[in-house]
Amino acid sequence: MKGIIFTEFLDLVEEKFGLAMVDKIITQSNLESEGIYTSVGTYEFSEMLQLISHLSENTDIAIDDLLMVYAEHLFKALIKSHPNLVAHYKDPMNLLASIENHIHVEVKKIYPDAQLPSFELEEKTDDKMVMIYKPDKALYMLGKGLMLETFKLFGVPANIEMEKLNDQGTEVRFFINKA
Repeated sequence: MKGIIFTEFLDLVEEKFGLAMVDKIITQSNLESEGIYTSVGTYEFSEMLQLISHLSENTDIAIDDLLMVYAEHLFKALIKSHPNLVAHYKDPMNLLASIENHIHVEVKKIYPDAQLPSFELEEKTDDKMVMIYKPDKALYMLGKGLMLETFKLFGVPANIEMEKLNDQGTEVRFFINKA
């Protein structure tokens, strides 16, 4: 998992819960990296699981809720760092439909060893979309949050429902509708 995911997560924890909480969750975790991350480095997914699990335990906030808050933070950071990725899109549906064939291609140029989820478009109209999301890690709530942030970027209200297609959460069907 790319380091930017870790650095932005720890930035969010510091922003929302303070530097002491960052230190606490790092100390509580058994991290090969010792909690030292660079945005371009690559780290084990298990480290993120430990960090977010300890944050959840320490704050009594469900992991899914933390992932939604993190999605908002991460989206803003990615757009700030790479505004050109979305600059020519005029509609959130078109941007989401292009994740696999445009956005991820560009991300791979920036982070060649990034492990990205796949997106399979099943249906798309101007107002609705059905998409299969296949992350290798069960971070579908982060995916849902990033999709919602895409709609916020364009000022378009949306409703996103999901259906887990397997127990592991590594295949999820999203039903995306403009509200």
